[in-house]
Amino acid sequence: MLLVNCSNCHTPLQLPPGAKSIRCALCHAVTLIADPRSVHSPSASSSHHHHHYQQPPPSPYNHAPSGPPPQVHGRKRAVICGVSYKNTSYELKGCINDANCMKYLLVNRFKFPESSILTLTEEETDPYRRPTKHNIRMALFWLVQGCQPGESLVFHYSGHGSQQKNYTGDEVDGYDETLCPTDFESNGMIVDDEINATIVKPLPHGVKLHAIIDACHSGTVLDLPFLCRMDRKFPTKYEWEDHRPRSGMWKGTSGGEVISFSGCDDHQTAADTQSLARITSTGAMTYSFIQAIERGHATTYGNMLNAMRSTIRNTDEQAGGGFVTSLLTMLLTGGSLGGGLRQQEPQLTSNDPFDVYKKPFSL
Repeated sequence: MLLVNCSNCHTPLQLPPGAKSIRCALCHAVTLIADPRSVHSPSASSSHHHHHYQQPPPSPYNHAPSGPPPQVHGRKRAVICGVSYKNTSYELKGCINDANCMKYLLVNRFKFPESSILTLTEEETDPYRRPTKHNIRMALFWLVQGCQPGESLVFHYSGHGSQQKNYTGDEVDGYDETLCPTDFESNGMIVDDEINATIVKPLPHGVKLHAIIDACHSGTVLDLPFLCRMDRKFPTKYEWEDHRPRSGMWKGTSGGEVISFSGCDDHQTAADTQSLARITSTGAMTYSFIQAIERGHATTYGNMLNAMRSTIRNTDEQAGGGFVTSLLTMLLTGGSLGGGLRQQEPQLTSNDPFDVYKKPFSL
């Protein structure tokens, strides 16, 4: 597909072959495409009149589109993705519930304007709000585009996550972490390098971003430089692991602050379960995140993380029905269903280390 810029907000859009117009997923402006047959070739003597589109750069997603953001967002904005993979063998039951619950939390507890929350699920009727690879990419650009000091941004993802071999040497464990959009089988996964380049590296001074990633192998899916490794027996003891690439490449921000809560360590799987909410399926990590806030444990980042881990660790898997670990990951890695939720430990990563028991939690 060819790329054209939106006539209003200049966001790169994928143009289907033969299309005469295209509607922007972000600002909904319609861009008219000139009929190639009406455009004369630069060479009038040529018998073949072809219109040559300017070739796009290799990846238009490595820098923000020019121009102002599509609309006024206010001081807070969020992207929420719930991917259920409906009618597939690796369907997840709780991801759309996760998305709905997270939106409710942001609006009612943290006063995010509904108009500043972009939600992508398979239940959306607008095709531009489905969690495809292209739409998730565009949503991430929307999240950070034009952000100003004092703004608070949130990216929440609930769905499948995976890993793939890293050949550049910038991963401590040798694997890149990935997110799986609905069309990952045909269009590929979204790799942590791209997520970092899109929403981490450009973040300017004074802007704060929280990522809440409820997926398998999600510990370092934002490629942030530091991971908080807590002592399992003595949670007050912790150290920040240095995950900066040996190459010296900077994976932090341009002065902003990024903190990520993820569902599990890079080598672990995350659960889609009824054991926590009892009456419906949810992602274990999303549920524990919301519960920590609702129960008043979200005082500091350390207390928040410990409360989340405690909720999952103390869950009786048999009480509320079974759970479904990531079938996709099991197929890729040969894993098993054994072990339950207790194999899952939420993780905390950041662009800079800090005292987790002194820094107040806030969105």
